[in-house]
Amino acid sequence: MSSSNESPKSPSSRVVDDDEKLTTRRSKPTIKSPEAAGSILHNCYIIAAILVLFLNYFLSQYDKFILSYFQTSLSADLSLSATEYAVLSGYATGIVYALLALPIAYIADFFPYARVWVLVVAALWWSLCVIFQGLAGHFWQILLARIGMGVGQAAVEALSVSLISDLVGQWRYVFISESCFYVGVYIGEAVSGQIATAFTKSHQSWRVAMRAIGITGLVVALVVRIIVRDPGRKSKLPIGPDESLTREIISLNDGRESSKLVAARAELLETLNYVVRLRSFWLLVLSASFRQLAGNVFGYYMPSYLSNTYPSQTELLSRYGIIVGVVGTVSVLSGGLLTTLTWSRTKLMPIYLTAIGGMISSIFVLLMIFSKNLANGNEARGTTILYGSMSAAYLTAETWLGALNALIALLLPARYKTFGLAIWAAVQVLIYSSGPEIIGLALRSTDPTSAAYTQATQIALAVIIPVGYWIAGVGFLASIPLLKADLNRDLLTRPLANVRKIFLWTIVGVLLAMVLALFVADIYFDAT
Repeated sequence: MSSSNESPKSPSSRVVDDDEKLTTRRSKPTIKSPEAAGSILHNCYIIAAILVLFLNYFLSQYDKFILSYFQTSLSADLSLSATEYAVLSGYATGIVYALLALPIAYIADFFPYARVWVLVVAALWWSLCVIFQGLAGHFWQILLARIGMGVGQAAVEALSVSLISDLVGQWRYVFISESCFYVGVYIGEAVSGQIATAFTKSHQSWRVAMRAIGITGLVVALVVRIIVRDPGRKSKLPIGPDESLTREIISLNDGRESSKLVAARAELLETLNYVVRLRSFWLLVLSASFRQLAGNVFGYYMPSYLSNTYPSQTELLSRYGIIVGVVGTVSVLSGGLLTTLTWSRTKLMPIYLTAIGGMISSIFVLLMIFSKNLANGNEARGTTILYGSMSAAYLTAETWLGALNALIALLLPARYKTFGLAIWAAVQVLIYSSGPEIIGLALRSTDPTSAAYTQATQIALAVIIPVGYWIAGVGFLASIPLLKADLNRDLLTRPLANVRKIFLWTIVGVLLAMVLALFVADIYFDAT
């Protein structure tokens, strides 16, 4: 019997209690972690786990960038048209990535402590597919290999971000930890530049690079399985009583046990319901999609454009890679550190970094693209302008990646954050993969080695990248009031409005129409 001075539980307390009951009912006995041996050993373990997750993510990014550096030789070797190359770099893997990330991430969430196993199996598979790319002799062979690679890489990012957020525990440190993880993007592109330069000088094929990275990926996947242990879902992260920002939607089926299939369906609907009701999520994901579209076009077309623009500068790709690796790393770590340091004062730092940084960066991107024109055709002066403006562009634009993705993980329900992160990533992939596809369709009848191709690429880069940055910036700034409402836990208090339902279905319809239109156009023009 309760004592007379005991107060009734608040709704938020009841949610936490239900979550604890469900976790106890569905989870297996807790796996012993290095935390029991003391905080120093535990911190060393966290660093080691983040390091191997970083290496795995870096390798999954590497082949994407290496393809762009070898665009000319790859196209010549396999007799690829501009449209076929765009399919390899855009929708061929993008749509597979977007669609398969959802069930893979959901499986990892539904089965307790399955995230590491799913990540390892996925890494082994995509590593094999990268090796097969290096063995391809025709367009359809490398296309199928890249689709298979997309299957394996589908949920690597969502799984890793979810694991790191639970490994670290305290949210103010999650931001810098996720930023360390995302260094893999910039190191991947930097190493690709160095390797591309080395292979070009030694007259080695792109095939050797693909096979080497695939074999390395197999080794790293085994290391991930040995070192990383799933810490379980930490729904009560120690960030203070007024900072608990993730309210779970729990359904205990009135205390009755149900089949796993019925439970899976119910919890899937609950998670989708939660994500739909987040007021800021969809504006944030659309804004991030345009930001990623600009970056995707930059990554796939900028290296080859600069190589064609400065044909006598043999060290250009090497220095390009150094700038990406060094400046990009400094920038993303700075964003995570700034968010960590200011977390107790403002929760909006990732939004400001992404929006304002991208807008400023667009100016330096234009200076990059027209650097040779500004130097009146002098390549020596042009590269000076290029390297300076590129450093400034990366320094201002790349602070956002780790901090923003950590913020999204914070908004999502703890038990299904991997699935929520996969939704976040899938929508972005469907949108940003359209960039290379559209450029490829526009340049389908142009010789990739011609001056006309270089000039057309210049125009496309000068339009798509700045416009993408500014649309994203405006969207992120507009999301601030909605994000504040979500951070204040003003959620699930009213029925879902019809206007909101119409808006969400419109987004889904537009995405599907865009995907279908681009595929039909691609098939038509490739056939003709």
